[in-house]
Amino acid sequence: MLENATAWAIHTPAGDFWEAVIYLGGFGLFCFFAAFYYLLRARIIEDTPTSKIRSAAQGYTELAGYCELINGNPIKGPLTGKICTWFSYKIERYRRSGKRSHWSVVEQGKSEELFLVKDDTGQAIIDPEGAEVTASIKDIWRGSTRFPERYQGEKKRAWPSLGLKRYRYTEERMHPGDPIYAIGMFITRGGDRAEFNINRDVRELISEWKMRSDHLLVVHDKNQDGELDMKEWETVREKALEEVLAYHDELRLSPIVHFLGKTSDSRRPFLLSAFAESRLVKKMTLCSRLAIAGFFLTGIPAVWLIAVRLAQ
Repeated sequence: MLENATAWAIHTPAGDFWEAVIYLGGFGLFCFFAAFYYLLRARIIEDTPTSKIRSAAQGYTELAGYCELINGNPIKGPLTGKICTWFSYKIERYRRSGKRSHWSVVEQGKSEELFLVKDDTGQAIIDPEGAEVTASIKDIWRGSTRFPERYQGEKKRAWPSLGLKRYRYTEERMHPGDPIYAIGMFITRGGDRAEFNINRDVRELISEWKMRSDHLLVVHDKNQDGELDMKEWETVREKALEEVLAYHDELRLSPIVHFLGKTSDSRRPFLLSAFAESRLVKKMTLCSRLAIAGFFLTGIPAVWLIAVRLAQ
């Protein structure tokens, strides 16, 4: 086998050789980075302690509980119409070109509607935008129309069904009552636990005022010379501080609301899973090991083939 590989590396036309090596090496490089990607996520999950919602610290936090809908309009899977707390969907069409055939995506999307995570101490609102989600249910089926016939009532039929199942539908969901593991940025608004950055809020408020410079001059340009001097700017800052402190006092008197959402740090993933932490860690570890195996099976052979080729 080694002799055959050596002969192939030496005698294959340059164009075919480099095309094959680029694909092989590219996949190996992808596997190399994927191994660290999944290993890092597994380590983060293991090293972050699970908190109770009522006593969770502000910042990057891990929660475990169950899903519930927020009072109001229910969330429905767009392909099945089933009530859920989160969904993603994909519609694919089977296409044939000569001897080649493949499934191409014609429509896909995911829910960004808010829902709740609850435990025995309280509840938090989850904003799933930007989350990596592992759902509890994944339905896959086929049909002959752009939209599934079981949910045809809310979609106009494009053409009569001919019995040709050229479409494939995929819908993933998490349902009310499902267990959920969540790790992301935890923020509390309202109540005595609310934390504020006064200097930052003052700067942001003044920046908003600067966008309405005409109004700023009308209110604070006392000598009416068309610009604000140092003393007038000091008045602006005092007014901004006064409004920020009043707003903070108002928030402290409002009911406590907890939020969990995406982070601004790419090294700290926002993960939502319908499965337990231990199962998620096993999945990430397995993916990392498979990626390492893929690297050794493709990346190293690609380097060896290049070395053989260049040695001739």
